[in-house]
Amino acid sequence: MKLDILAIAAHPDDAELSCAGTLLLHKQLGQKIGILDLTRGELGSRGSIEIRAEESKRASEILELDMRDNLGFKDGFFANDEAHKMALIQKIRQYQPTIVLANAPSDRHPDHGRASQLIKESCFLAGLIKIETTLDGQAQQAWRPKKVFFYIQDMYIEPHFVIDISKVFEQKMESILAYGSQFFSKDGGPKTYISSDEYVNMIKYRHALMGKKIGSAYGEGFVLGESHLGLHDFTNLFIPELV
Repeated sequence: MKLDILAIAAHPDDAELSCAGTLLLHKQLGQKIGILDLTRGELGSRGSIEIRAEESKRASEILELDMRDNLGFKDGFFANDEAHKMALIQKIRQYQPTIVLANAPSDRHPDHGRASQLIKESCFLAGLIKIETTLDGQAQQAWRPKKVFFYIQDMYIEPHFVIDISKVFEQKMESILAYGSQFFSKDGGPKTYISSDEYVNMIKYRHALMGKKIGSAYGEGFVLGESHLGLHDFTNLFIPELV
């Protein structure tokens, strides 16, 4: 399967929190979208691997994903080394995304920044023909995504561009709340940073702030890393009407 956009995330729910609206918008445009989770989030204080897997499946249905995969890296302890890069390179070549959305370059959770660098380097290396990988016994072709953009997570980063997600915001929130073991729930469990209803409200405020930057109700912000964003013309550039 060749994807138009692949979101790669350290944990199940990273993509839902940060770039699900962008995925939904492009799904509505007829593009193929997917999420590749690096770990199963097994170190989360609430829930279990099995519960998280069921929640991830439900969120995937809400987002109408064309695929979702999980590399099963060790939560909290995966490394940016050759073995992890080779595993990720194989997946990049398997799904051949045009655009990759990656974890924030730095964030409160150390997995996020480490995953960001791992994804960035693996996307480049996946394009080198002398790095050989196989899938089902068949040699894979080299593949390098055209662009890698980094979504914004818990720590605020000033975005280089913002996608207007106003028309899909409620569907995005539904995908986040599919992770009932992680976010606000009356079912109990240990209290964590992300388990209070205040955290869910913070998510809404953050997206409203991003939307305000471009004159819309809600937005998702991205940073470019070291690359530049080019335009063929201004026809698809969102410019809010003057009021």
